[in-house]
Amino acid sequence: MSDQKPAVVVTNVTKHFKKAPKRREYTTFKTEVVRFIKGERELNEAQHIEALRGVDLVVPKGSTMGIIGRNGSGKSTLLKLITGIYQPTSGTVQVNGRISALLELGAGFHPDFTGRENIMINGIILGMSRTEVKSRIDEIIEFAELGDFIDEQVRTYSSGMFMRLAFAVATHVDPEILIVDEILSVGDEHFSKKSRAKMNEFKSSGKTILLVTHTLDVVEDWCDQVAWIDGGKTRLVGPPAHVVAEYRRAMNAAEAEAVKTGHSALSAPGLALPEAPAAPTPQEPVRAVKVSVVDALGANLQTFAAEAKLDVLVDFEASAPQDSECTVDVKAADGRLLFSSAYRSGPLHVGAGRVRLSFPRVGLGEGAWTVVASVHAVGAVATTGVTTSFTVAPSPGVGLVRPAHAWSLETAGGSA
Repeated sequence: MSDQKPAVVVTNVTKHFKKAPKRREYTTFKTEVVRFIKGERELNEAQHIEALRGVDLVVPKGSTMGIIGRNGSGKSTLLKLITGIYQPTSGTVQVNGRISALLELGAGFHPDFTGRENIMINGIILGMSRTEVKSRIDEIIEFAELGDFIDEQVRTYSSGMFMRLAFAVATHVDPEILIVDEILSVGDEHFSKKSRAKMNEFKSSGKTILLVTHTLDVVEDWCDQVAWIDGGKTRLVGPPAHVVAEYRRAMNAAEAEAVKTGHSALSAPGLALPEAPAAPTPQEPVRAVKVSVVDALGANLQTFAAEAKLDVLVDFEASAPQDSECTVDVKAADGRLLFSSAYRSGPLHVGAGRVRLSFPRVGLGEGAWTVVASVHAVGAVATTGVTTSFTVAPSPGVGLVRPAHAWSLETAGGSA
């Protein structure tokens, strides 16, 4: 795994945009010559907006990287550089693998073409052959749930329909790297659950995901690493719990300072923030390296029936004998904790090992579920964890859980 190239490598990247003059007016060739002689034109054109300033970022292959930061901090600009929409002013961006992106709503769609035509165009733009797109177009249309609208011009689509089509195309072109910029906040509850399940499927299959979001709970529950971008710079990169905690601490301090000045800490990226300490280097005698879910035969599945047997396997590495604790959390797609259990053991043998948590039956309702596991010394707090996900197939009834139960009819004469 260590020999694999990272999915994305951003090295000392800057991005400048030309800043428009404060006063825009129509001019003639003569007035422009006069301005140039006086130096006025040169002064205006020398002004630039520095969106990114020496950003460095490495995204390991198969990981989920969250990117957080205030409005205007440069997050979306960074994603557009990675996808090739922009070119850096200086520095390099290296991408290893087919990339697909969900950026602005409807980006890449031609309003005068139908949904079906836009699927073909976008599939080809994303690197697929015409034959490949045709082989998957029915699956894309079914996932988007647009019905007869698929053959209507996309200018007639609502924002939710735009999002469903964009998500369906981006996730069905077999990308190795998926980039999502807050677009999943658009849409109804049904499609939100469906898109989360698809994203969990991507994560479980070892695809690389870059996620920009202001929903910090999602970042903590779902990401392997987090990059905090502020004022066009990489402020902090590290484990989600640490980076999010430092971001919240800095934002609270900035908001308190902003009250004195009357400015918003969210909308003023230039506002000074307290310095963030670097993420601690894990010096853990034992740590989790992988978690997986298997059925009764030991097969690593993505979908289970509610009545099926399920085992959670937590692989760990121990560098020293240490009384240890393994914790497994099961969470809903929205981050709610459904179940948590911990197992303590005596000193572990140095080297690799495995802990198994067995469920005689899944007992969960239809939908996507996330498993978060950690292994750490007793009395310590785990700074790293591993995640996986699975889905539960539809079954009678609704709700988060499906406990063992049986129906019977009782009449005045006894049971029937």
